[in-house]
Amino acid sequence: MNDDWPEDVLTFWFDELTPEDWYTGKEEIDAAIRARFLPLYETMKRDQPRTMLSEPRAALAAIIVFDQFPRNIFRRQPAAFGTDQLAMGLSSNAVDRGFDDGMSMAQKQFMYMPFMHSEVLADQERSVMLFGGLGNEDSLKYAIEHRDIVARFGRFPHRNRVLGRESSAEEEAFLKEHAGYGQ
Repeated sequence: MNDDWPEDVLTFWFDELTPEDWYTGKEEIDAAIRARFLPLYETMKRDQPRTMLSEPRAALAAIIVFDQFPRNIFRRQPAAFGTDQLAMGLSSNAVDRGFDDGMSMAQKQFMYMPFMHSEVLADQERSVMLFGGLGNEDSLKYAIEHRDIVARFGRFPHRNRVLGRESSAEEEAFLKEHAGYGQ
């Protein structure tokens, strides 16, 4: 792993991709991330660089590597959520240390995303608070929606099939009405 990995990740995510690319789940984007960043993901998973705990840009890049990239690399597989706890710890550390100060709205959004992806209600509450501070109504709407799902079910029913979890009748009824988030 070279020392430029944070800039490689951030340039790719924020300059080469568009906001549409972040959320549409296109196979060509998944393939590009898999081809370019799977080796980095695997290396960082084994040997986490210390800079991700102490440098704002490295923290943001690592959060993207552990929160966003697996959702692309391993779409519809359990491994898509395999580093969520690691991403959550990084995000919490970064926010607690004020690493989000001075970042763009888009950068903050991805620094906060592990809170939205968490199946822990306290994390969801913090997600709503963080996204509420961005001043972006769409982001806040999604944060509230995610929080409400976890408050209702204690988890995201959309992940049940992929993670081999049994769905309750209430979850099954909910899934018929809610398309999910590309999981």
